[in-house]
Amino acid sequence: MRKRVAVIGGGIAGLAAAVRLRDLTPPDTEIIVYEQSGALGGKLRTGELGGVTVERGAESFLMSGTDGAESAAVGLVRRLGLGDAIKHPAKVPAALAFGGRLAPMPSGTLVGVPGNLAQLGDVAHPDAERDHDAGRPLLAAGEDVAVGALVRDRYGDEVVDRLVDPMLGGVYAGRADGLSLQVTMPQLARTARIEHTLQDAVRAAQRASRREPGKPIFGAVEGGMSRLVGAAAAASGARISLGLPVREIARTADGYRLLLGPVPAPRTDDVDAVVVAVPFSPAARLLSDVAPAAAAALGRLDYASVALVGLALPPGTPLPDLSGFLVPPSEGTLVKAATFFTTKWSLPGDGPVIVRASLGRAGEEERLQFDDAVLLSRAVDELGQLIGDELPPPAASWVQRWGGGLPQYAPGHLDRLAAARAALPPGLALAGAAFDGIGIPVCIASGERAAEDVSKMLEG
Repeated sequence: MRKRVAVIGGGIAGLAAAVRLRDLTPPDTEIIVYEQSGALGGKLRTGELGGVTVERGAESFLMSGTDGAESAAVGLVRRLGLGDAIKHPAKVPAALAFGGRLAPMPSGTLVGVPGNLAQLGDVAHPDAERDHDAGRPLLAAGEDVAVGALVRDRYGDEVVDRLVDPMLGGVYAGRADGLSLQVTMPQLARTARIEHTLQDAVRAAQRASRREPGKPIFGAVEGGMSRLVGAAAAASGARISLGLPVREIARTADGYRLLLGPVPAPRTDDVDAVVVAVPFSPAARLLSDVAPAAAAALGRLDYASVALVGLALPPGTPLPDLSGFLVPPSEGTLVKAATFFTTKWSLPGDGPVIVRASLGRAGEEERLQFDDAVLLSRAVDELGQLIGDELPPPAASWVQRWGGGLPQYAPGHLDRLAAARAALPPGLALAGAAFDGIGIPVCIASGERAAEDVSKMLEG
């Protein structure tokens, strides 16, 4: 009998799950992707600015995983026939903005955590004597801590405030003192359970994930990430349902029944298995009836809101010879990061100078509660102050808001997730950034694992 599988959520995790299901299940398996919004892709959204293709969401992906092997993003891109379309940013340095100047980003750090304190220069001044060998590993087996707690204890406040916070802020829009080491830096969490000093743990993590010399760190898809979204949807062969929310999941004798659509005009759909690939709050609501123990085990997950500002400056606008910069929270600016897009992606010099700025951090949502014109003006002013030269008025611009877009994983998140997954009934799986971490490769790997779990149940 032909099987039917529902994937709830049309972001990259849900689409990766649909592609993997297509590869693992019989050809006649029906796969349905339900996306509540009017478009697939989630936070992969390609736009246009001044005649240039510019991402309005995630800009690139890691080429390698934490083990040094090819990342899940590269694997999916190749699976979709887009391997030849992978492009890489130029080898241009980045900087940190603090104290009214741009300082070179120190080399040899792991998400801002240094493995060689001598390479920090005057960016930060750690207390090397604090990182002593106490005769035991930094962390006990299975222990998880906040990144900031570990690094402050071993290196002092300045390394966290000037290096780790801006790095984590660029990725998670969060603060090191609230983010789980195990989720945000899994390779360091592993080595910290073996090594006795933080420097040794960082170096061991770097050795474990060391890529081939000259191998690019980041990649993107020529023509935009929306090409990846479209190719995944096509390869999955799934029926795509847009604008139709899934409000409830219930068990049946043979599988699951989905309650769809608006309350005044409900619909149902019966399927054999379900992959839930939506943000935390809707996922918890969907699980509350069909898997209450799993929903309870998940607990709570907070999110940070951010906004991206895209600027098309006049051709020839001078900018520092950098790929961009990060801003520590201590600087007090709304801008937390900037990308000199034209330089980073080696765009022609006769076109507009494209800059992307990221605004907002966890706990600062009220600072984004202004209209687009105010945010745009604030971004232009702050960028000029941060680079030390007033910017000209942009010829074109946009503001992209991602309200509640970035999960803030508190210590113990993975233990709570493991308990929740253990409490799920057969044929129900979780995937996506709400559960396994931020980043295109992580989300793709999460979707693929969920598909593999579901396919095993269908085979059984």
